[in-house]
Amino acid sequence: MLKLSGKAVYKGIVMGPVAVLGKDDQSIKRTKITDADAEIVRVDKAGEQAKAQLQKLYDKALKEVGESSAAIFEVHQMMLEDEDYLDAIHNMIRTEMVNAEYAVAVTGDNFSEMFAGMDNDYMKARAADIKDISNRLVRNLTGREDMSLTDMEPSIIVADDLSPSETVQMDKEKILAFVTVHGSTNSHTAILARMMNIPALIGVEVDLNEIHTGMKAVVDSLKGEVIFDPSEDIYAEAEKKIQEEQEKYRLLQSLKGKENVTRSGRKIHIFANIGSVSDVGYVLENDAGGIGLFRSEFLYLGRDDFPTEEEQFQAYKQVAQTMAGKKVVIRTLDIGADKQVDYFHLGREDNPAMGYRAIRICLKQPDIFKTQLRALLRAAVYGNISIMYPMIISVEEVRQIQAIVSEVEAELKEKEIPYKMPEQGIMIETPAAVMVSDELAELVDFFSIGTNDLTQYTLAVDRQNERLDDFYNPHHKAILRMLRMVTENAHKCGKWVGICGELGADLELTEEFLRMGIDELSVAPSMVLKIRKIVRESEV
Repeated sequence: MLKLSGKAVYKGIVMGPVAVLGKDDQSIKRTKITDADAEIVRVDKAGEQAKAQLQKLYDKALKEVGESSAAIFEVHQMMLEDEDYLDAIHNMIRTEMVNAEYAVAVTGDNFSEMFAGMDNDYMKARAADIKDISNRLVRNLTGREDMSLTDMEPSIIVADDLSPSETVQMDKEKILAFVTVHGSTNSHTAILARMMNIPALIGVEVDLNEIHTGMKAVVDSLKGEVIFDPSEDIYAEAEKKIQEEQEKYRLLQSLKGKENVTRSGRKIHIFANIGSVSDVGYVLENDAGGIGLFRSEFLYLGRDDFPTEEEQFQAYKQVAQTMAGKKVVIRTLDIGADKQVDYFHLGREDNPAMGYRAIRICLKQPDIFKTQLRALLRAAVYGNISIMYPMIISVEEVRQIQAIVSEVEAELKEKEIPYKMPEQGIMIETPAAVMVSDELAELVDFFSIGTNDLTQYTLAVDRQNERLDDFYNPHHKAILRMLRMVTENAHKCGKWVGICGELGADLELTEEFLRMGIDELSVAPSMVLKIRKIVRESEV
């Protein structure tokens, strides 16, 4: 028996046979060539083949895990067209007169090491993406097929690491859990695991030579551990625990259609956070009362140019119509920090979390902002849309926003384009916004507290720096006092206040939020019924 610990990406408990995926360590030989142009043509053809393969993966992921997660493969297609990457390959072929396979493999390793050495954890996670596309090119150049991962029996996948391509090619009905030696909570594979609701552990220090396909294992990511070759007693205990979890799930499902009301009569709205139009299905499936955070960034990611007004209008309209009158709170563009888009030309920043991002881009580049606002006001005709603006720090910013919104309204009215002026609020994500929340409340219709950024800015802790995990404490008294202060200031002006950050899904704080008077909690769709259960059992 071998018990090991790791970091949970998605929590759950499963048991079953292991499927070990070995590293694709094909040996690439360095060969002297005589025709560099011919090798470059081979690279280009392999690239076109890779794009076609990635398009198929995108189509499969779109059906299984939604648009925001499928965008991974659009990003990979863009990487295949990156001039720096391609120039490095071409240059190595020409200057060293080496074969295409070798040039791609070495360039992939170099770029991957470059990303892995960056300070930003999000950028570090991109190292795996570079390796993935380089390995794909090499396979195409050598004529090797993709690994077949669809024919296995239901298994616990154990690997050194998993690329997004490998993850999506698997039949998700046959994946019991993921266990990897490496990986990051910010990696695309981790994101896919969460979207697919598959228990996953990363950072498990397992020697892949010590385990084999077919052996039994128990993955308990609730505890953050995996047990290989468990005893009969442990296996029986795990089976009992799985049955308990299934019963909990069944009981949660029985709460669908019930109100979010405490035993004392206190009501609260429980909404869902989503990242794309296709995620609306998860909202409806989990019986959320509305959408408290619709991240509009998905419209800007994985493409070469800005989305048009019509593209945005159609997306917002579709969500509004599908939600059939339920509230849909759409956050305006929040690009920057860990969400970089080349065509924005934002440039490199030493501290992007505090840099040129979100509402700052919109106010400095109002043409981009106006396009989105026109689409939002037009879409508001078709449902119950609210708009919220991120990263606010001052009353002056809100007044600038209001002036731009008035200009957009005047343009639509002049052109006789149907529109509706929606409810408008701001995100409270900075200590500055907290301290002037009494003044801000007079100017807007609601507050939505983004606890992720508020916590990191208040505690001066980078939430993406794993070395600071012990210092990142969202339960800190300062944070809870800020939440109470914001709520009181909003209510004095007759405005509602919600929480849309990860803290909203913290079951240990649900009753505390009720006592504070928080009006709305917006969480991952899978958390809606869990919070409803606590609310309905509360005496608050």
